[in-house]
Amino acid sequence: MKRILIIVILCFFGMTAFTQDMSSYMSDFMRDDGSIEDRLLILETIRDAGLTGIGEFYHNALKYLYVRIPDVKTKSDEDAVERSAVILSQGLGAEKYTDAAPEIWYTADYFDVDRSPTNQGNAMQAALIALGQVNGKDYLPYIIQRLNQYNAQTFRGDAKNRIQMAVVGYIDAIEALNDISGYKPVFDVYIGSYDQDVQQIAYKALPNIVDDPGDVIIDIIQDTSTPPVKLAAWKEMLRSNAPDSSKAKVALVAIAESWGYETTDKLYLGILDQMRKSAIDAIRLYGAADDSAYDFLNREYLNSFNTTEADYEAIILTLDALAALKTDKAVDLLLKYLHEIHDRRRNNLWGERERRIFQWLISCLVFTETKSTDVRLLLSTIQRTSAYTPFEQGLAKNALAKLN
Repeated sequence: MKRILIIVILCFFGMTAFTQDMSSYMSDFMRDDGSIEDRLLILETIRDAGLTGIGEFYHNALKYLYVRIPDVKTKSDEDAVERSAVILSQGLGAEKYTDAAPEIWYTADYFDVDRSPTNQGNAMQAALIALGQVNGKDYLPYIIQRLNQYNAQTFRGDAKNRIQMAVVGYIDAIEALNDISGYKPVFDVYIGSYDQDVQQIAYKALPNIVDDPGDVIIDIIQDTSTPPVKLAAWKEMLRSNAPDSSKAKVALVAIAESWGYETTDKLYLGILDQMRKSAIDAIRLYGAADDSAYDFLNREYLNSFNTTEADYEAIILTLDALAALKTDKAVDLLLKYLHEIHDRRRNNLWGERERRIFQWLISCLVFTETKSTDVRLLLSTIQRTSAYTPFEQGLAKNALAKLN
């Protein structure tokens, strides 16, 4: 009957929530003879009424909740307090009531899942989510420290379920607070031993934490992490909202690390190769961060060409990247490779490899729209060299026409 009466009153005043005086409900909530269940009933009723503009009420109610903690005697009381904390945290978060940040953090700490094996983490998660909603940046260092502790441990069974409830709250808070310092801990959740649904929550949050995580990604790629982790970090850089210049910078780091990481593991070697090829393609898309890009591309071409079985994928990616750069340095490298192919043709060292690369080099030089006299001279020479087939001579002729 009491619950029905409260609902009727709240529904009557619901349309004037922003000016509504909540003092009577606060008085009812703070009655000395009221039980924990009575207070929970009031909170549930107010929540269900959908009132807004009552952040101060939620704040005062949360502070009073902890004043009456000595009243908790039974498991039923513990459950009622936790459910109350969830409602109050959610209410304060929805109201974005910034003054309540200290009490919200206290709630997250009080209901820490490590305190009791019966604590399922609902209140902790709700408080952490609310902390992000009220912009509780002062507590970000503690959030990061705690999440790092969880990431460094291994959990199983019910303990893992409870920890993951908390972890989801930490991720949500970090995402809302938008600080690069939280990027690495959330990335560690994504690649960690958590359940797939928790990993996906971290995955979706990463691009929203910071636009340009380049500095963090570089640290991950260069540290002692395994190739799968390095590749995952590089993919996150590509997925981020970072500017092209930052992605180009990290691409060079990824290439350097793919060659610098020492391993004989075939799986790891394959992953490093995948990361390097992806980074080379990133140079095509985002440009060269500095001149070391040309050294890397030259090395990739030579390594991929001068081998028993040419890596055509790597060669084409490299040549495409040089063509897209359209710089004098890029044209010089393409011209150098075409000279080498030309020498092989004149020395009758011509096979499928040379034929394919020859065609691709000519198309790349045309794409650069170069004005180089040296390029035109070589194409003209090829057009007139009898060692080439009419088709190959035609490629050179058409290239000259386009460049002219």
